Amino acid sequence: MSGSVKILFVIVKETDVWNDEPLYAAIVQRLRQLEAAGATVQAGIMGFGRHHRVHHKGLFGIPDDRAITIVAVDTEPKLRAILPELRSMSKDALMLLIDGEAIP
Repeated sequence: MSGSVKILFVIVKETDVWNDEPLYAAIVQRLRQLEAAGATVQAGIMGFGRHHRVHHKGLFGIPDDRAITIVAVDTEPKLRAILPELRSMSKDALMLLIDGEAIP
């Protein structure tokens, strides 16, 4: 893949679930099934959201509901077609679709 692409960021909570599995894992599996070009999951070390509550790794390494970011890259039509299904999996997820350029 090279040239103009769209980059989809989906930010969920570490404790969110979908059908008894972590939501982030379910989203990546669904992106794979829908043949998105690629996706990666990253855990936030520290951050805050709209409620301004700071999330971080807690006592003894136990997570404190950290943010998990799923990053997917593909063409705009492909990602826009996937968005309604991802939204139905998580009503509260922050989703961002931005322009990007894949460098060969």
